[in-house]
Amino acid sequence: MSETISRRRIAPIVVLVVAAVLGGLFWVLAGSKAENDTSGVIDSHLLGKAAPSVRSTTLDDEPFDLSRRKGSWVVINFFNSTCVPCVAEHPELVRFADQQVALGAAGAELYTVLQFGDHIGSVRAFFGSREGDWPVVRDDDGGINVSFGVAQVPETFIIDPDGVVRLRWAGPLDAETLTTLLQQQRAAYVQP
Repeated sequence: MSETISRRRIAPIVVLVVAAVLGGLFWVLAGSKAENDTSGVIDSHLLGKAAPSVRSTTLDDEPFDLSRRKGSWVVINFFNSTCVPCVAEHPELVRFADQQVALGAAGAELYTVLQFGDHIGSVRAFFGSREGDWPVVRDDDGGINVSFGVAQVPETFIIDPDGVVRLRWAGPLDAETLTTLLQQQRAAYVQP
């Protein structure tokens, strides 16, 4: 009987120790990044093809036409204000945008495209209360998300100066990874 009581007293301690070890292992693995992390790069029928036509308005009611961005590297990030990974990614996009602005004309242009159905008031509140100064493009009928084949936000696309889609990333990004991916695409870019 006393052996059963001892096991009952030890069992919770063993469970806590195992949980702590597993939690620590998870923390280390989740926090580590490979130097050239490409885990979020996914295939797309758009890779190597002209980006879909995007004509809309920004959150500030300015006209937006993606074809007018030719000549520049463009990064398009698909977003929803209720998406936890999107919200967590935002400070990294701010860092990336600041880095690109510092490069002047050589920097990439960043645009956020809203996911269809996101409440405009919530989006305005989100961007109004945080840093970041780049155009937010409305997708009132979902056509932009569909034409890019966005499955789940956040997703990010890199488009070259000829308007060709070069990369698709699924999931949140940090500024360092996005900068590295952009540099890799620039290095591989051959002007026609």
